[in-house]
Amino acid sequence: MATLTWHGHACISLETDEGTRILFDPFLTDNPAADIRPDDIDRLDYILVSHGHFDHFIDCIPLAKRTGATVVSTFELVTFCSNQGVEKVHGMNIGGGHRFPFGRVKLTPALHTGSIAGDDTGAFTTDCCGFLLELNSGKRVYYSGDTALIKDMELLSGSVDVALLPIGDNYTMDPADAARAVEFIQPRVVIPVHYNTWDLIAQDPEEFRRLVGERAEVVVLKPGDSYEV
Repeated sequence: MATLTWHGHACISLETDEGTRILFDPFLTDNPAADIRPDDIDRLDYILVSHGHFDHFIDCIPLAKRTGATVVSTFELVTFCSNQGVEKVHGMNIGGGHRFPFGRVKLTPALHTGSIAGDDTGAFTTDCCGFLLELNSGKRVYYSGDTALIKDMELLSGSVDVALLPIGDNYTMDPADAARAVEFIQPRVVIPVHYNTWDLIAQDPEEFRRLVGERAEVVVLKPGDSYEV
């Protein structure tokens, strides 16, 4: 079985059945909620980045350089990574998909702003995205990235086993909108992320569970906790 581990905020690792190690939105340095630090990661195969804000991207380039991981994101963001010395990148665009050794990845729409931390020129401003992964095991994982509630999520209905959705409000959906997203997506399991890192995005995940009701199983993790997909 594949294993999802939440490392606080929106940083999530996924180890597939075959042992491929994937990291979503690496924000460990200066992350007050993180259970690990970048130096604790000794092997990494892929880094999937939804957008370039510091709290999703700050550790991407150093980790990619040290581990040799392939960075997968929008074309503009991976071009920026290449210009910073990252050797392995795979650029995509919203709605496009690609089959990797561990399974198929499709970039999904996300409604959010898209500057890139470290890009002093602003030349690489890019759209944000989410990821729909269909693993070789057949399990389907949807990581929405930072987003507002959008009607496009209805197109995912019936295509998701596990959804990872932000509930922190202010920068993303709040618990009520995230519960509505669950109604749109109809996943089997939903895991809330992107909350309680700072007071500004403090939320009660049990309130989210109440709002979701019987629509899906809500799995609430603490940083360092894992879920078997």
